[in-house]
Amino acid sequence: MSQTEGARLFRETWIGGVHQHFPGEPKAGYVTPWDDTPQWEREAAGAVYEQVRQFIEISGGNTGRLSREQKSRFVATCWTAQMYKHFEDPKPGYVADWPELPSWQQETDADSFEAIEKAMS
Repeated sequence: MSQTEGARLFRETWIGGVHQHFPGEPKAGYVTPWDDTPQWEREAAGAVYEQVRQFIEISGGNTGRLSREQKSRFVATCWTAQMYKHFEDPKPGYVADWPELPSWQQETDADSFEAIEKAMS
């Protein structure tokens, strides 16, 4: 899978997770379709996809043994690094540590990791 395809998988999984886990009506930006996603966000999604893909690869495919929390934390940390890359002074919510993220976001991050695992199997 190319990085662009991986970025799209990451974004589409994110949207699905938001629809599944978000309480109430999500902000439009949370569920913006790929074709309308800003370039910086596409690049960030591609970078996080690639980091997760490489992590799974160098782990010998043993990431299935990680807990959902561990998977979610990894995605959240990768995403935070992208926020610092793309924004000089990101909003605090964009760079919050994993324990401060809402549960819907934690679950959606875990879903994203698992979607990449599935795509690699």
